[in-house]
Order: sequence, then C-alpha cells, then structure tokens
Amino acid sequence: MCGINFSLNSQAEPSAELLDCLHRRGPDQIKQVSVQWNANFLSFTASVLSLRGHALTQQPLQDPLSRSILCWNGEAWKIDGDAVTGNDAEEVFALLLESTLSGVASPTAKDTANDRAVVKALQRISGPYAFVFYSPSYEKIYYGRDVLGRRSLLRNKDDIGSLQISSVCTGLSSGRWVEVEADGLYAIDLPKTRLESASLVERRIPWQKQQDKSSPWDDPGTYPLLPNPEISRLVLTSPAIDALIINLRRSLETRVTNIHRPLSDKVAPANIAILFSGGLDCTLLARITHEILPKEQDIDLLNVAFENPRVHGSVNVANVAAASPYMQCPDRLTGLSSHAELQRTCPGRNWKFVSIDIPYAETVASRPQITSLIYPHNTEMDLSIACALYFAARATGSVQSATWDTPTHYTSAARVLLSGLGADELFAGYTRHATAFARKGYQGLSDELKLDFDRLSKRNLGRDDRVISHWGREVRYPYLDEDFLRWALPLPLWEKCGFGQDGPSEGDDEPLLEPSKKLLRLLAWKLGIKSAAAEKKRAIQFGARTAKMETGKTKGTQTI
Repeated sequence: MCGINFSLNSQAEPSAELLDCLHRRGPDQIKQVSVQWNANFLSFTASVLSLRGHALTQQPLQDPLSRSILCWNGEAWKIDGDAVTGNDAEEVFALLLESTLSGVASPTAKDTANDRAVVKALQRISGPYAFVFYSPSYEKIYYGRDVLGRRSLLRNKDDIGSLQISSVCTGLSSGRWVEVEADGLYAIDLPKTRLESASLVERRIPWQKQQDKSSPWDDPGTYPLLPNPEISRLVLTSPAIDALIINLRRSLETRVTNIHRPLSDKVAPANIAILFSGGLDCTLLARITHEILPKEQDIDLLNVAFENPRVHGSVNVANVAAASPYMQCPDRLTGLSSHAELQRTCPGRNWKFVSIDIPYAETVASRPQITSLIYPHNTEMDLSIACALYFAARATGSVQSATWDTPTHYTSAARVLLSGLGADELFAGYTRHATAFARKGYQGLSDELKLDFDRLSKRNLGRDDRVISHWGREVRYPYLDEDFLRWALPLPLWEKCGFGQDGPSEGDDEPLLEPSKKLLRLLAWKLGIKSAAAEKKRAIQFGARTAKMETGKTKGTQTI
C-alpha cells in the first residue's frame, strides 16, 4: 500500500502537512520526483508500506528510457489470471510501459487507440488500486481507481487550473476536493493544458466490456430472478455452500499469505488482524483464515467499543463490572462470544482478542482529525462509522490470556487488516433487503442489491481507505475479490438468502436461521461457529456505540 500524490502547477512540492499525511500511509519510504512541462511542474510523490516481494521497492517508479513515471497504490493479485509473486508495482509498471510503447503514434489517434491500450492493460489486473501514470510518449497523465473503487483517490482543481490528485487531502480548508469516480480511466492532455488561462483538458475513458458476462467490470444484476418449481430451499447440504467455501478460501489465501515485513521487525507474532465485531461476516473470515495460516501464527481480533454518554448515562446497572460502558456495547458482547467460539472450534491457535476502549473525551478530541480524513464525505453517519474504523485500525487496546488475568496494554503489529465489507451487498444482509423482497419479491430484492453494490465506491471504500490507512495499515476485502465476485454475482438470489422460503420442519435437523445472508449462515453453522451464524445484522456505528453521542435529534444524513 502507498500514499500517492500528483500536482500540476508552478510549485514543485506538496505542503509539509500533506507530506506528513502521505508518509503516515506509507511509513517505510517516501520520495518525490519532479519534471518540468513548459513553465509548470509535474510533481509526483509516493510513500510505501512494503507488503509484497522480498525487498522494499521505492516509488515513484521511473523508466530512464521512456521517462515514464508511475505512482501505484494497490495490490495486483493477478495479471491475466496468473498470480503475481514478486513486487506488483514493478509488474504493473512494465504492463503500462508495454501498452504505451506499442501504441499508435499518429496524433489523431492519441485520444482513441492509445487510451484504449492503457485501459486494456489495466483491465488485465485483478486487485484494488489507485494510480497516477505519466506517459511522455503520449504526452498524457493517466489516473484512476479500480472498477470497485477499493482505494482512495481525490482530485482538486483551483481557479487558475492547478490540479492535485492524491490519496488523501489535508482537511476542510483545502477547498474543492472530490473523490475520483471509479467509472473508468482519466487522462490529462498536457499539450492542450494551459494553466495560465485555467484551461485543463482531460477526459474519461470508460472501462471496456469484458467477454465474461459475470465479470465485475459489467452490470452485476444479470442473473435470473424468478425461481422455477424445482428450486429447493437453502439447507446444510445445498451445493452452493461447498462452492462458497472454495471461492472464499481462495480469496483469503491470496490476502493472508506471503506478507513481507520490514527487516527491523524481529518479532511478528501476528501478520493479520481482523476488524472484529463478532458478527457473521468477520467471524467467518476468521474461521477460514485459521485453516490457511500455520497454527503458531497469532491472529489479532480488533474489537472497538465507545463510551457513549447519551446511552450509558441512562443505564442503571447494579453490577460494577457490567456497568462498564464498554461492556454494554453490543459489539463487545458479540465479539467476546465469537472469540470464545473460535477458541473452542479452532484449538491450538492464539486468538488475541484486542479490547479497544475509547473514552468519550478521546472521541471528541479526535473528531477534527477524523473529519479531515473522511473529507469530502461530511455527514454524521460518515463520522460515526469512521470513528469506529479509525480507532480499530489504530489497533491499540488491551489483551487478556484468560478472563481472570489482568489486562495488559497491547498494540497489534499486523500491517494487514481484513474487513467483511461486501458480504451484505452480495448476500442480502441489510433490513432494507428484506423490505424490498416483501414489497416486490425477487425483482425488488435484485434492484436493491444492485443499488447497494454499485455505490460501494462512493459511500464506503474511499472513505474507509483514508481512515484505516492513516495508521500505516492496509485493509483487504475478501468478499470483494474479482474471482469471488465472478462466482457470487450471478448466483441466483434464492441460493444466497432464504427470503420467501419455508423454515425447517418439525424433527428436521436443519437449523432455524435468519433468511438474510442464509448461505453464509449455513456455512458458519457447518464450520462450528453456530452463535455467529445466528447473529443478526447490526451496523458498526450502533454496535460500537459511535452513533448519536450527544442529546438531540441529529440525523445520519446531517452535515457535520
């Protein structure tokens, strides 16, 4: 993972404040490269969190022959379906260089065939990314995010035409920052750009349709809607359960193995930490990760709970221990329950449950920083979700070897965090999905799922990346893996959830489970994590108690 920044203006370097923000994302190295274009500077900055290969690869990457420059913030897991085993940034750079060197030299073709060649090269990549690429031969700056928008990229243009593209901005005072849409590749035509007249010529090149109709590059709502009379209800022996664990395990294997650590880290008991509420999605990831990693490797479970004076001040509890505001948080209770279940079902593993307790005063003190990180997102809901992720990713709390032991201070050394984001959008986990089915059946449910999936990049992923990466850690989303999506998106809805299906009959061995995300619930049940399988969906801001900390009628959509 990296922090990247590009500026096109008369000043060669970003501000000290912005450099600090970038360096926090990539603490292993930071470097700046500037080249002059007419009277203006093209300034490239990249910081690196080294997680791939056997040695640190400095960025920005430069090619001395073509003078091309790449700032890469991503994980190219595969290229043309083949696993990338070395440093992915170098392989992506080679891919882009190949696409530009083999392009059409005619000036009239530069906006067509050459741009399509770069798009085609990027679409050979599987994995999350955001990037800025300078091609002197094409006289263009290319930038963008992967089709799902799993990495942050912001854009800021001022009144005189100066442009900045960055992983993160420096707060509300910075002006007109907007998120770069994950809807294609963007290109700046340098010969036509005139900063002195505020003329910046750029255009969007849309992603090209793929031959695979179930590709995540295409419309996800292409599966059949209406079950035929032969469709049976989801049960423990349904074939989709076996397919689910195969595909989810493959996604996890890519994300939890071969993690490079700096040479200075002599002791690394945990390479992986999980954002852990104890709910179905994250507990299932933990359970399958256990089958992949060696037992001697710890897995940290990051569980965050907040002191919320509006809620806790009204609770009358006689027991002093139970009166702790953190022990009253729903996610703390489900987290401890699922932790105990993992210990029972996965013996021999050191599951380190990290209790991250955040006093109200610390929340208030950190709000300006968090508000700056989530910008241009600016609602109360954004802030309450981001607060939970911010402190969870800091990964500082306490651990206990046993319930009777004294808690000891602990900060996770894991640089990779797993998130269950995407499971609800794929397998119908929200209350509104049940409502949509009740009103309009499978067609209504399909429309709602498509809406949720399509807006992940706008509502969640860029914001979450900026908040989590602030601590020099990378978040990975196993449910949003391209190959997993190619399997999950076309799966018939009645094989994902149990809406409209009959429950188990009397004397039946089938468990009585919630219809939402029933496929995931049945797999969790088969793997022995039965309490997690039965857990109802709860939004992070309510489970951790970050929502509505002050009295009043504040709504989630209200601007901060």
